[in-house]
Amino acid sequence: MNKLNNVIKRMSKVVALFMLALTSSCVSNKKIAYFQDIQTVNQAKLDNAVAFTEPQIQADDILSINIFTLNLQSGAVINQAAATPTLGGNTNASLAAQNTGFLVDKNGEVELSLIGKVKVAGLTTYQARELIREKAAEVYKQPNVQLRFANFKVSVLGEVNAPSAYTLPNEKVSILDALSLAGDLTIYGRRDNILIVRDNNGKKEFARLDLNSSDIFNSAFYYLKQNDVIYVEPNKRKVSASNSAQIQTIGVIASVVSVIVLAISSFK
Repeated sequence: MNKLNNVIKRMSKVVALFMLALTSSCVSNKKIAYFQDIQTVNQAKLDNAVAFTEPQIQADDILSINIFTLNLQSGAVINQAAATPTLGGNTNASLAAQNTGFLVDKNGEVELSLIGKVKVAGLTTYQARELIREKAAEVYKQPNVQLRFANFKVSVLGEVNAPSAYTLPNEKVSILDALSLAGDLTIYGRRDNILIVRDNNGKKEFARLDLNSSDIFNSAFYYLKQNDVIYVEPNKRKVSASNSAQIQTIGVIASVVSVIVLAISSFK
């Protein structure tokens, strides 16, 4: 009888462990709200947040450049129609927008008709615009230059509602802007460990941002650069949901073990 009681106790522990595994997989993630410490943050800390710095033009960037002159026909010689950036994902229109413009070659130069090659790598769009305006003034009278990125793209992957690559209409884009375009995080996304991958002159840089904390505003990665990749990891609930078949199997086994325990108990 003692042996039987020991068997029953051991099997009861097994059932308890199985049930614990099941219930632990269903624990909800309470860290849902963003910036949970915002009420207690010193305003001076927010006032000293990292300021936006204009991104620099790099090789393989595509620039939309338009030069307007008093003689419209003269300006049309070097202008290339700028496509309107698409806020969607990898649509044909989005790809067309990325392929329209002047490619910055490996030497960091763009080649413009009548003006020639202009080195723009390492410059901001404002600096490049002024440089091209000065060179255009040698050929045209009172030229007006418009220049912007035609391929300012960020990619948002993982647990968001609309993962995709997004071509943006301006270069002042924050991590929050990008996540908004992607439809925000799903309920399964980890808000405390957002990964950003950045290509800085051929070298990869990585950063982890916590949306639950206001410290995000002090990060050098709060404002994005062209070609940044944002990855939202799944939380434990998503991992558990992905293993639903395994969880169901555990439930069946636990039920069978429970029946066996009850059957053995009835013979006491």
